[in-house]
Amino acid sequence: MTRFTLLFFVYFLIGCQATPTGRKQLILRSEGEMANLGAQSFAAMKKKGNVSAEPKANKAVTCITHRLLVAMDEKPSDWEVRVFEDKSPNAFALPGRKIGVHTGMLDLVENQDQLAAVIGHEIGHVLAHHGNERISQQLAVTGGLAITSLVLSNQKKNRQTNQLIVAGLGIGAQFGVLLPFSRTHETEADELGVRYMAKAGFDPRQAAALWRVMQKASGGGAPPEFMSTHPSNSTRIRRLSRLAPKFMGDFGAVKDRPSCF
Repeated sequence: MTRFTLLFFVYFLIGCQATPTGRKQLILRSEGEMANLGAQSFAAMKKKGNVSAEPKANKAVTCITHRLLVAMDEKPSDWEVRVFEDKSPNAFALPGRKIGVHTGMLDLVENQDQLAAVIGHEIGHVLAHHGNERISQQLAVTGGLAITSLVLSNQKKNRQTNQLIVAGLGIGAQFGVLLPFSRTHETEADELGVRYMAKAGFDPRQAAALWRVMQKASGGGAPPEFMSTHPSNSTRIRRLSRLAPKFMGDFGAVKDRPSCF
């Protein structure tokens, strides 16, 4: 039992690294393994046949993505970005440099800068290895609960009490670790997205404007923030409004402003 516990915590410590913002994170899976998972998932999504061939939408998404990636010294050819026919205003990122943008998001945004905030946010998820971190957190929590269960099984406690303790730890992990870390991922991706869009010549003030549009479109009904994997719209608007002035210098330094819409 002691040997197993020691091995788990050594494994936990070895997996620590830092994101582009300097935040420490837990990474337990190889990037090659994660890239393969992302590629398989993306291929399955494309196979469903809902990839959009609409020229205007693809031109806008490709133009914005290329501007963002070049500004970040990334090779656009290393990334795969697709527009999907889906009315929901959404976008997503997968490990292995895969990004999807729904047509519903294109219908919602008011200008190219708001779409750049969306795509920059998704690029941030990929470059900060949030998918790997999320899986690593799940592995760590699962391992921790397994250890706790083994410890309790060796103690003279009522079996039902032991089960309640383990179940309670699971709930605590859900609301105390996994969901807050998901909100951390979203907040970090927001910050990286603002940084990237400003450097590429998109107005960083439009990131907060995007979430005002999203807030209006949602019409409320979101769960309490402590029970959600995402920060509330009002929280995001407040944070993004504070972030934008920090990157106005980068935005102002770009002389060849993009024209993607």
